[in-house]
Amino acid sequence: MSDSPQLPDPALWRGMTSSRFSRRSVLGLAGAAGGAALLSACGGIQAQGKKASTSKSAVDKYWAAQKPTGELVWANWPLYIDTKGKADHPSLDQFMKKSGVKVTYQEAVQDNGPFFAKVQPSLSAGQYCGYDLAVISSGIFFNKFKDLGFLVPLDQSRLTNFHKYAGTKYQNESFDPGNVFSIPWQAGFTGIGYNPKYTGKKITSWQDLNDPKLKGHIGLFANNEDLPNCALLAIGVDPLKSTESDWRKAAKWLDDMKPLVRNFYSQNYIQGLATGDLWASMAWSGDIFQQNLSGKAIGQELKFVIPEEGGLLWTDNFLILKGAKNPVSAMELMDFYYQPKIAAEVTEWVNYISPGPDARAVVEKDAAAAKGGDKKYLDQIARSFATFPDEATYAKTTIGLTPKEGKQLDTWNSIFEPVYQS
Repeated sequence: MSDSPQLPDPALWRGMTSSRFSRRSVLGLAGAAGGAALLSACGGIQAQGKKASTSKSAVDKYWAAQKPTGELVWANWPLYIDTKGKADHPSLDQFMKKSGVKVTYQEAVQDNGPFFAKVQPSLSAGQYCGYDLAVISSGIFFNKFKDLGFLVPLDQSRLTNFHKYAGTKYQNESFDPGNVFSIPWQAGFTGIGYNPKYTGKKITSWQDLNDPKLKGHIGLFANNEDLPNCALLAIGVDPLKSTESDWRKAAKWLDDMKPLVRNFYSQNYIQGLATGDLWASMAWSGDIFQQNLSGKAIGQELKFVIPEEGGLLWTDNFLILKGAKNPVSAMELMDFYYQPKIAAEVTEWVNYISPGPDARAVVEKDAAAAKGGDKKYLDQIARSFATFPDEATYAKTTIGLTPKEGKQLDTWNSIFEPVYQS
């Protein structure tokens, strides 16, 4: 794995002269300020309707009854698709032209928790929630959608591009074995971002964040998924095999580090790294990559590393919501985005991991045909671990533990929430 590459002047980017920020930078996970309260409030919710059966006969029967409608309502995160001008999305325009489906595209998912709270009443009542298709992160709220019966099992026969082009890593993820309810939209890593000008050395380990020389310039995440899982990795524990005793040891490791920590961040850590207020911080790969694109960091470009103890791999996933009026259109669009050419168009814009690795060859071809700043930019997209990781990089990551609703989640929260809320 390599550090983030230097990229050309933003004015030369391929159609990217408008203001950009990372999709992940606006993410307030379930345990962030206010998010934990939302999570607790959602804890007692029970679905009103019956869960859809995932047996092959039941799934086949459901899909046999569905007819094309020529329409689709898609809820996604802000700035999480290729964009031209203020509202045009070239890849989506291609889909509508090819399929004849009219897509209503809405940047309706500002965060997993608030979106869940918005659609939950309708889904619990067995009613159409206003969206057919949504993009939701792996983790606590993905599990809520799934466990409460709010998702439609996918018709695997309609996912020919997915089964042909999706990377092995994304074809049987542990949070949704067999891709029964989901396929990835984009993915990314959680590791450490740092500025070598201030750290004075390479950062290679979670333990490097305990360096007294960095006191007052260390950032950690204020959430109950990334923070606990990274702490478990830091003390040498596989999160997926961890016990309550391990959780308490990880929380102690975090508590002991507190005198060195500048702040626990839910969103704005990247600004601190860019200005030099932070020298090292827990970070998302796409944030560091995009910050280097902007060229606005003080001193040297920022670096991103997956620590030697390991980092996290997360995915944002296509889901068809219960009661969808246009499920056939949803399946068609999901599979459309796994064509390498289309996947490449998205990756060239959003700069996160493409779950379809064959898109890399398309980006390389685009780079070969481009000139000047466009060529340099596309060359870096094709080579970056932040967009097309190699197997050695993936091998250093885990999806982490998502505690189950009920006693396990309550215990997890009681151990880790005081770390960043006090």
